[in-house]
Amino acid sequence: MLDTLDAATVRRWCDGGLAVLRRHQGEIDELNVYPVPDGDTGTNLVLTLASARQALALDLETLPDDGATGHGHALRLMAQGALMGARGNSGVILAQILRGLADAVAALPAVRGRALAAALTHATTAAYDAVTAPVEGTVLSVIASAAEAAHATDSDDLPIVARAAADGAALALDRTPTQLPALAGAGVVDAGGRGLCLLLDALVAAVTGEHPDDPGPGPDRPAPEEPPAAGPRPPAEAGADGPPVTPRPPKGNGADGPPVTVRESGSTEYAYEVQFLLDAEPEAVGRMREALAGLGDSLVVVGGDRTWNVHVHVDDVGAAIEAGVVAGRPYRISVTRFADPPPAGAPAPPGPGDRTGRTAVVAATGTGLTELLTGEGAAVVPPEPSAELLLDTVRSTGAAEVVVLPGDAATQAVAALVAREANRAGVRVSVVPTRSPVQALAALAVRDPGRSFEDDVIAMAEAAGACRYAEVRYAAAAALTVAGPCRAGDVVALIEGEVHLIGTDLVDTCKQVVDRMLGGGGELVTLLCGAQAPAGLADAVRDHVGLRWPFVQVHAYPGGQPHHPLLVGVE
Repeated sequence: MLDTLDAATVRRWCDGGLAVLRRHQGEIDELNVYPVPDGDTGTNLVLTLASARQALALDLETLPDDGATGHGHALRLMAQGALMGARGNSGVILAQILRGLADAVAALPAVRGRALAAALTHATTAAYDAVTAPVEGTVLSVIASAAEAAHATDSDDLPIVARAAADGAALALDRTPTQLPALAGAGVVDAGGRGLCLLLDALVAAVTGEHPDDPGPGPDRPAPEEPPAAGPRPPAEAGADGPPVTPRPPKGNGADGPPVTVRESGSTEYAYEVQFLLDAEPEAVGRMREALAGLGDSLVVVGGDRTWNVHVHVDDVGAAIEAGVVAGRPYRISVTRFADPPPAGAPAPPGPGDRTGRTAVVAATGTGLTELLTGEGAAVVPPEPSAELLLDTVRSTGAAEVVVLPGDAATQAVAALVAREANRAGVRVSVVPTRSPVQALAALAVRDPGRSFEDDVIAMAEAAGACRYAEVRYAAAAALTVAGPCRAGDVVALIEGEVHLIGTDLVDTCKQVVDRMLGGGGELVTLLCGAQAPAGLADAVRDHVGLRWPFVQVHAYPGGQPHHPLLVGVE
């Protein structure tokens, strides 16, 4: 057992916490019934802590010049990573709890029992302060009870205080159905609170080296004695037990707008979840908070040192983002439309055991291209989607087996993360590496539901790999390429991601790039004409291929992609 918290223990805590959240991810998702069933709290917590763990991969031996100790530096990295990758309401609040812990102990030479208790109190205050309208019966109640129990020990023994905090959190979790009628009606405890209990159990394991079984809440888990009160607790605002709110249908149908998901928390009054990171001064953030509070609910603003994570539910997306622009520089902006509440008596969305069939998810853009892909039975997300959006899309398909076709290297890394998370939640997901939409079309063309999932994935990967791809675009600025210098406005043709041709005439350059690709063999050419393509481009290239390569088939489609007048695939 440890006497003090050190950097290695912080790392073990993060690793252990992420592992236990992954094991219980599906369970926590199913607990998320407030106010609409089948949320994604478990998924959001996993993605948030995964970002914290990634930040902890930095060199912990290189300390900043601000007086932080090794354990303080590790906790700050963990908190900063969680802040940058926080997902949903629960993830944002978890990031603030971690930040409160880090700020409380960063400069202390040692963190023993009383320091941990004080840090938990600081984290509780930070969490309550971040939420505009705190509600009891949520993760806020759980962290507050953990801090009270830790103080009640009046001990400087780190393992004793850590265990007391975990036990106090468990008691508070068991009380959440008595505080939120929605939980009582469903017979469950709060989802975010359950996640925090698992994290505190992981802290006990990291400090003591013990790894007890985790039966979860309920009669099989012996309840610790109720700790005495230890000082005032941040007050909750009214509203948790108020009259029911009549749901208002969200605007739009989601076909051409933001992705659709069930809401995680807050009232049913607002149609969209808006979340973004913000570079701004504290004074400007305070004014933004006031503006956003007048636009919606579930407002959580966490962070500091000019970096903030903002989460809010609104109807007016533009006004919410504008408030961020007025305050500073918003980035990583995500907008999610909440699904319409299911009609009375409607079946619940599919869980892991209810999923059937096989489908694909493709990252692409362009009206015509989207129609082509959906016509092949695939779901489409924008290029370079967030892990949250991609995972939501995979889950929303209702399929038991999903193939993800990422379309570029950046999305491939995100897709690999999402595949791991989805597989742990009971959805079989495989990623077929694709670098262009033409490769995705080639892969979709060979799908066969009669094959096993593994054989189908192999066949799709082989088809995508056998499809060479090229893109033709206009140069935005002068540059020196492997094919020579180009000027702004020149036509640039890339094959397999490398510049091969530079020209001044779009049609001639398109013909040349097809010739160069067919010089290495090929029987089928696929042309996707973009939004910048002039009328007749496809016909001109098709006629050229017919004269120069008479035994080659050409399929041309209006893709509508915004930045490439032509995408080419050769099989």
